[in-house]
Amino acid sequence: MSQNPPTLEQRKLSPLNNLIFASRWLQLPLYLGLILAQCVYVFHFWVELKDLIGAAFGNADSLQHILEAVGMTSGPKKLTETTIMLVVLGLIDVVMISNLLIMVIVGGYETFVSRMNLEGHPDQPEWLSHVNASVLKTKLAMAIIGISSIHLLKTFINAANYSDRVLIAQTVIHIAFLLSALAISWTDRITTATHHQPKQH
Repeated sequence: MSQNPPTLEQRKLSPLNNLIFASRWLQLPLYLGLILAQCVYVFHFWVELKDLIGAAFGNADSLQHILEAVGMTSGPKKLTETTIMLVVLGLIDVVMISNLLIMVIVGGYETFVSRMNLEGHPDQPEWLSHVNASVLKTKLAMAIIGISSIHLLKTFINAANYSDRVLIAQTVIHIAFLLSALAISWTDRITTATHHQPKQH
């Protein structure tokens, strides 16, 4: 006759094992710190947006801050289409980094600290339903590539204010991110295929 697996109450952890398992809660302050970093990004986003709107209405101080922020050291000291594009790309960059923070905070906490029991919640992220360390790693790699693409696009648009060395370095770094993401995806695919292979006796 088969026996039922022991329940949680029957599987009492030893004091040492319980201490080691409870040590995962030491990561909680780290995730709380990332939430504070998220707040800083929200503040930075609204400061940049306020300056962009102010520059559009002719505010000289806002225009000067915008030009310094995008690195427009040469060219006309006015709000041009290129300047607006660079500022908007900067705002998109902030949003993408914020999305990256959310993935790390929510996915990392769910994977390494404690279940959040979001099943059935209308706002549960689709990717969180099957998140694990491997999935989280792949999604973070893709998010980093997106952020790097925005930075590279900003540099190319404003290429006149950058040296050839900077342009080449950023391009090489972006290619390195792409190759790293491909390597992570390839390794994950091999690992998944190995786990799904039937065991031979």
